[in-house]
Amino acid sequence: MSDLDPVDLTAKLVRCASVTPVEAGALELLHRLLSEAGFDCAWADRGEVRNLFARWGSKGNERIFGFNGHTDVVPIGNEADWTMPPFGAEIKDGVMYGRGTTDMKSGVAAFVAAAVDFVRDTPPDGAIVLAITGDEEGDAVDGTTALLDYMTAAGERMDVCLVGEPTCPERMGEMIKIGRRGSMNAHFRVIGKQGHSAYPHRAKNPLPAMMRLMDRLASHELDQGTEHFDASTLAVVTVDTGNKATNVIPAQCSATINIRFNDAHSGASLSGWLQAEADKVATEFAIEVGLQITISGESFITPPGPLSDLVSRAVAAETGVTPELSTSGGTSDARFVQHHCPVVEFGLVGQSMHQVDEHVQIAHIRQLKAIYSRILRDYFA
Repeated sequence: MSDLDPVDLTAKLVRCASVTPVEAGALELLHRLLSEAGFDCAWADRGEVRNLFARWGSKGNERIFGFNGHTDVVPIGNEADWTMPPFGAEIKDGVMYGRGTTDMKSGVAAFVAAAVDFVRDTPPDGAIVLAITGDEEGDAVDGTTALLDYMTAAGERMDVCLVGEPTCPERMGEMIKIGRRGSMNAHFRVIGKQGHSAYPHRAKNPLPAMMRLMDRLASHELDQGTEHFDASTLAVVTVDTGNKATNVIPAQCSATINIRFNDAHSGASLSGWLQAEADKVATEFAIEVGLQITISGESFITPPGPLSDLVSRAVAAETGVTPELSTSGGTSDARFVQHHCPVVEFGLVGQSMHQVDEHVQIAHIRQLKAIYSRILRDYFA
């Protein structure tokens, strides 16, 4: 039997218009392929989200290597802006175009192809688990978390896990993610009293209080970074009154901030600080300030060690590049996996992800499969 071509598999997945949380046949395709290759496959669906669990080998094995990834993609935006069909997987000059080519259908195709060929050619003394979700680009509440809940209930496990997200900023092999910053959103609402702008004493303007609060938060230095993390950041992302009139003082004002935080903080400690600052402004301006917080994930790190060494050696052997160990970037499903087992991330160059004319170099897809194949060989050696 010939080797499974990750480029062909990437193209088939891209042609499934799986804009989150629509499955569009991508996971069904993988279910058929993996079942035919001897993997035990199960659906770990929750809500309207389809999730695929696949294992080769016994769940009682002493060594179980896991891969995690997603087949859902972000919306294409204005299709007229694309110069190539967004779900066509067309190839031009050694580059494949389409939504999900980089983030991350090529990554899924590469680790599926590596796993299928590996168990066929050199069946390992151990097991391989593939946990693939259709809910990473959306709310991510019924995706990898549902897979991990399924695994716990079914007595399944991974001893280590590699998430195949794009991790390289500019060239293949330059970065492995060993952790991620935490992320949280805070929604503020200041309640005043509407009135005529010519008679401000008869109203209670919520804007000065909100501007004071936003200035204090945005001007505050959260930290200067830690051993493995850059400095935490706070961004004011919207301020709104809904007021289109110039002669009306609005009754209320809302604002939202996003914080990306390192291991010097927790969601709870930052929530306490935000509430204290809101309370101070409420007292100073004698006005009502409401606060609602959503924590997307806490910061985490898999300390440099056996897993990152394993991946680094394979990357260097296949690319000639020694990767940097980093915690930069946004969030990923590794934030959920880290509660289950040690996890790192390695994948493609991510420059075009979420952009119009998203694309991937064909050579990089093949190179990524080779890296994942070497990781499996070395892990089970």
